[in-house]
Amino acid sequence: MDYQSVINHFYKEDDALRHILLVHSRQVADRALLICRNHPELGLDPNFVETAAMLHDIGIIQCDAPSIHCHGTQPYICHGRLGAEMLRGLQVSGFDVEALARVCERHTGAGLSEKEIVGQGLPLPPQDFLPETMAEQVICYADKFYSKTKLSQEKTIAQAERSLAKFGEEGLSRFRRWVQLFE
Repeated sequence: MDYQSVINHFYKEDDALRHILLVHSRQVADRALLICRNHPELGLDPNFVETAAMLHDIGIIQCDAPSIHCHGTQPYICHGRLGAEMLRGLQVSGFDVEALARVCERHTGAGLSEKEIVGQGLPLPPQDFLPETMAEQVICYADKFYSKTKLSQEKTIAQAERSLAKFGEEGLSRFRRWVQLFE
């Protein structure tokens, strides 16, 4: 089973939401793969990075975000955690499902710490959802340059920083470390 089969499993209709998911995920995958090519010293597996990037937002289908055609019931901030649960529920061969699930649940913002979750009263379990592996970090970083509401635009580093700054210094600091590492 490949990532397209997983997407087809959860997104049965060829509709606006599926289109947004596919375009956004491809943008993130392409940027993450460019980082892989430009930084062979990171030792990343491009096949895993592409698959994980294509599946990182799989959980948006369960969220309530009408501006991007999401008509589920859960808060959008939960999409990473929901996507992780969706993937963990699959019985598939050829995937490290747990590694893919961890990318889903650790890509929101620049990762979320327990302190941020509790301090902001976010509807997530009070624990760290911080990117740990290099693949998790690269995908989280690449995701910050693309919005699902403006598919044709790529953010600059400064624009990505402004978006993250709204949520506190902790995530912005992580992002700035990634800029130094990946650019």
